[in-house]
Amino acid sequence: MTGTSISPDDRARLDPVFMQVVLDVQAQLQQTKPAQPGTLAAMFHKETVTDGLQGCAMLIAGWNQGRVDDAGMARAVKSLRALELPELAQRVEKLRGIAVD
Repeated sequence: MTGTSISPDDRARLDPVFMQVVLDVQAQLQQTKPAQPGTLAAMFHKETVTDGLQGCAMLIAGWNQGRVDDAGMARAVKSLRALELPELAQRVEKLRGIAVD
């Protein structure tokens, strides 16, 4: 297990914020379209979206275990950047410091 540990109290307090960010990212990932026409572009787009969604799932699983999962974050951020969604990637990256005052 790797990632930033979250205390149970912080997790309970920050759960709505964390989940709002992750669920918003998932929704926006699902709304993206391939940048170019064609079967190959669609295939790569689907794979990139799937990676991003899996990264979000890893973040949620880690959160439920009391941590911000580094591997899930990296996977989600890489996908978001590949889909040219840098603002969303930055939002996900900020989750690493969610419990740091």
